[in-house]
Amino acid sequence: MRVALITQDDPFFLAENIDYLIRQLPQDAELVACILFEVSAFGKKTSFVKQALETKAIFGTKFFLRYGMKYVLNKFNKNKKISHVLRKHNIPLVSLEKNINHNSSITTISDYSPDLLVSIAGNQIFKKPIINLAPKGCLNLHTALLPKYRGLLPTFWVMKNKEKETGVSVFFVDEGIDSGPILVQKKVTIGNLTQEELIQHTKKIGMDSIIESIQKIQSGNYKLIDNPNEEMSYFSKPKRADVEVFLEGGNRFF
Repeated sequence: MRVALITQDDPFFLAENIDYLIRQLPQDAELVACILFEVSAFGKKTSFVKQALETKAIFGTKFFLRYGMKYVLNKFNKNKKISHVLRKHNIPLVSLEKNINHNSSITTISDYSPDLLVSIAGNQIFKKPIINLAPKGCLNLHTALLPKYRGLLPTFWVMKNKEKETGVSVFFVDEGIDSGPILVQKKVTIGNLTQEELIQHTKKIGMDSIIESIQKIQSGNYKLIDNPNEEMSYFSKPKRADVEVFLEGGNRFF
């Protein structure tokens, strides 16, 4: 099975996880290309300076300095670069000039003849041409127990809302937001984890869930889990007041 990965150039959590995913891919599954978007913390493509200022305004100076320093340091750490991981495994890195739904982008991705698309931290809404491009479908990883906590930054929102557990969901993408039928879902106890620890934990479980999803698709023997809209909750970019509630509730970012 030929798999094409769609992700963003995250400088914090993704490179090591994608390296793990590539090394643990099921037999007869091959990652033939990685479509890499520019990083966008809040789901929209904006300038680096604007993202930095917005992060500071929402999450505070301590958060900003912590991740600003990590960002700078990781620029010089090849193990934190997705491009390095791809070179190590001889996987083509694909940078699209247009939105993923543009005809030229569809043509570029089609040239790799993927059987399956897998999106991890994708930051663009997919439309039918890209959803239907690969004969086995398009999967997405979401670090929450869908249909709850659709949208942005689910690890922040589950902690802010005092949930006892969260999880990961791997689902088939449709034209909605995190609304497609679920193939694999795993629960995670939050406990005393910091948000950073929870992100790291769910990303690792997410990689294993993608691997399990690929195995199920290869076998052709699987049962989908409903993702009903009537039971969904949706969260977007937090405001400073949400962060204050998060911290007042005893939660820690790191």
